[in-house]
Amino acid sequence: MNTDRKSGGIPDKWDERSGDQTVNGSPITRRILAINVFALAVLVVGLLYEGQYREGMIKSEVAAMKTQAEMVAAALGEAAVGGENSQNQFLRAETAAQIIRRLSAATRTDTKLISITGEILADSRLLAGPGGMVKVEELPPPAEKNSLVRSILDKFDLILRKLLPNDQVQMIPHGTLKSGFGPEARKAMTGDPGHAVHFNDTGSLSITTAVPVQRYKQVLGALTLTKDASSIDDAVFQVRLDILKVFGVALLVTVLLSIYLAGSIARPIQRLAAAADQVRTGLSRNYSIPDLTRRTDEIGHLSAALKDMTEALWDRMDAIERFAADVAHEIKNPLTSLRSAVETAARINDPAQQSQLMSIIQDDIKRLDRLISDISDASRLDSELSRAAMEPVDMAHLLNTLKDIHTATTECANVIFSVEFADERPMVVRGLEDRIVQVLRNLIGNAVSFSPPGGAVILKAKPLGSKIIVTVEDEGPGIPEGSQTDIFKRFYQERPKEEKFGTHSGLGLSISKQIVETHGGRISAENRISEQGEVLGARFTIQLPVSA
Repeated sequence: MNTDRKSGGIPDKWDERSGDQTVNGSPITRRILAINVFALAVLVVGLLYEGQYREGMIKSEVAAMKTQAEMVAAALGEAAVGGENSQNQFLRAETAAQIIRRLSAATRTDTKLISITGEILADSRLLAGPGGMVKVEELPPPAEKNSLVRSILDKFDLILRKLLPNDQVQMIPHGTLKSGFGPEARKAMTGDPGHAVHFNDTGSLSITTAVPVQRYKQVLGALTLTKDASSIDDAVFQVRLDILKVFGVALLVTVLLSIYLAGSIARPIQRLAAAADQVRTGLSRNYSIPDLTRRTDEIGHLSAALKDMTEALWDRMDAIERFAADVAHEIKNPLTSLRSAVETAARINDPAQQSQLMSIIQDDIKRLDRLISDISDASRLDSELSRAAMEPVDMAHLLNTLKDIHTATTECANVIFSVEFADERPMVVRGLEDRIVQVLRNLIGNAVSFSPPGGAVILKAKPLGSKIIVTVEDEGPGIPEGSQTDIFKRFYQERPKEEKFGTHSGLGLSISKQIVETHGGRISAENRISEQGEVLGARFTIQLPVSA
């Protein structure tokens, strides 16, 4: 049978029952992309918040405006106060308006002077003209290039303000701002400065600072300075824009690296899965697992494991085929003899010859029964060894028990049994006691059958490192030269000449070898040689690992 396993040209695309799987559409790729992009997005969202940066700029602006307001209030307290004594002092609206108009132009703020009674005495946005007072309004800034990005970030800010309210930033009603009776103005009426940070009706950030206007510690009114803090928004926006640019580059790099990483994982896994599927469904051995063992990661280990598993599967199939062929051959011989004896018995009338033929038929039937029993035992051995739970087995106790049993057996009456131990250390292996007994009884049975009358069968055991060494020695003719390995093959027979043909099936040593190897051990055979080079008998050696 052809056992050459060549690559079947596994494509990078794998057609499963669920559909076509490609690297870009594989669940692993999508999962890696989602995790990496999500982690990057969380980081960017946190950076875009810019809470501390904005608050620092607001605090600096509030401090500067408070200083300006205190300077204007001091000027008003000195130059715009009327009244003969401290009891009837008042603020001169006309003088205050001139001072406020000049100073507000320098500070670029909207300035209001509110009397203690709540009347607005002066407003920097109101100018006197021929037809009366003229209100000055600042024109809105021209449209920006990044208006769409800014609109998105403004919505982002709106969501953050709802989720993370800030005590320093308040929404002040439009009418309250125009009337000048904000909480900061009322606080200034009590003699303490106050400020408010808010978003005005256009959505831009504004800062209002209020300080008391005093003369000889007497509060005569409140001065409020309101400044459009759009420069803060612009600075924060610029920082966010830079962050978004870096995010775009990082996102592109993350996506490319994620696709590369997913490809280095998903593509070889798909190739391995496709190869395994072709091995499963293929009718020939032209397909094999791709060799990825040059990779030192888990995928390389998976490739090696799948490759070894496939090789073991082919070896097991070859073994099954050889076993079936051997079984057919071994069964065919007694069946041929049986058919010949039956056909001959039907044609003769001599009672003596018929009796002889009936004896041959009975021997063939017994041989068939023994052969089928051993074949059945050998075929069940793998599944039984894989299901059974192994337990500690005391080899010293086991050998003594087997020696006592065989000594008491009539078939072994002409053989002397002895057990030798190298030392008194415990010799415990882990395995199936019934199967280990089966191996030892088979070896002891072979030794007895080859031993001459009065011969000795010696059982020995000794610990050696992590193994227990058990030997079965006899004083028979030994093993034919060159057959030390062949005797463990199925249906191989090398029996004593005086033994009746068909007594053994030739599966005993093969089953013993299978049991020992399943226990992680090794079995071998050799001849015992004297110093003069004579064969003293056979020696079978079993090595079993020590129980942990």
